[in-house]
Amino acid sequence: MPVAERILEVVDLTKQYGSRGSVTHALRGISMAVDRGEFVGVMGPSGSGKTTLLNVISTIDSPSSGRVWIGGRELTALRRREVARFRRERLGFIFQDFNLLDTLTLRENIGLALSIAGAPAGEIDRRVAEMAERLGIADALDKFPYQVSGGQKQRAAAARALITEPDLVLADEPTGNLDSRAARSLLEALAELNRDLQTTIILVTHDPVAASYCQRILFIKDGRIFGELVRGDSPRQRFFDRILAVLAELGGGEADVR
Repeated sequence: MPVAERILEVVDLTKQYGSRGSVTHALRGISMAVDRGEFVGVMGPSGSGKTTLLNVISTIDSPSSGRVWIGGRELTALRRREVARFRRERLGFIFQDFNLLDTLTLRENIGLALSIAGAPAGEIDRRVAEMAERLGIADALDKFPYQVSGGQKQRAAAARALITEPDLVLADEPTGNLDSRAARSLLEALAELNRDLQTTIILVTHDPVAASYCQRILFIKDGRIFGELVRGDSPRQRFFDRILAVLAELGGGEADVR
């Protein structure tokens, strides 16, 4: 059996906000790892630290202490200019509010990172077409974001995140602005890309349905790892039921988890 390649390693991560008189401990010594090809969910109540964790992993925020490695590079040792380049070349992002440029077509939005990197026009066209086909938006490529549905916007955002073949895709509540049908379509597409292309994905979500598409869930409470759930060979419905049970144990159940 081949040895798994470690894509992400987080060691004893802490993050504090505020001054001496009023300090908020958002992360309290979190350690975790993700191997290439994993689809990992991160869940927890409001204020648990899951968004802070994602922001530190994505280099959007800096930790108070601890270390983060992605693809063998220690992010906490990079200079500011190196961080910006690393984020652009090695990470992919899918946000809740799409973050597409309204003045560009979906084709141009998806291919923008490749254009900035200086890829040949023919290669950009080919890769955009292939990714759009995988995500079911090939017939909408020449439309502008305001001309398509929320689900198509989010699949275009996913295509943009994946087009550069990043080491790690970070998805922050990507189904938050979608109806159930569009959300299911996006999640099925992400699961298929994870399976077929070995795309490594971390999904932060409050939604147990979205989380049930993952292979493994990390639960965070009060800035610490509360527990872990591995899907294994379980059908998705059974995994969903197990997720609900852990959320109830976390406190508040499905309705209170954000």
